[in-house]
Amino acid sequence: MAMKVEDWGSGVMADINVTPMVDVMLVLLIIFMVVTPAIMAGFQATLPEGDNLKERPEEEARTTLGIDLGHRYYLNKRMVAFAALPDLLANEFLKHPEDKVLFIKADKALPYGELMKAMDLARNAGARVVAAVTTQRAETAKKKR
Repeated sequence: MAMKVEDWGSGVMADINVTPMVDVMLVLLIIFMVVTPAIMAGFQATLPEGDNLKERPEEEARTTLGIDLGHRYYLNKRMVAFAALPDLLANEFLKHPEDKVLFIKADKALPYGELMKAMDLARNAGARVVAAVTTQRAETAKKKR
């Protein structure tokens, strides 16, 4: 807080110095601008659409492999290197040996060969069932209501 003393009279005038407040606000703004994209980062893909799909709740216990348009792989929403994927999948299937199901969420614009490569890798890692995840088409979702 700044104080300004006037020569005429005994009045002490107190003014708020806003410069430190503006400095703090600018620093906070920069921090939020840097941190927000990191928080929002993760698996981003436009899934293929299908008709007459069964409703399935999102379960944390199931093993999910995501492949985005940039050919980046995500095992249970964590980015992983393709080379490390066989070992990570094998370890994941050890957590629930009675259910060796892998759900693959791949971007719909991804080349089919990339999806087949991921399916082969999953089979070699011990997956019994490999299922592709899709979203409900908007037209058919409205008809069900």
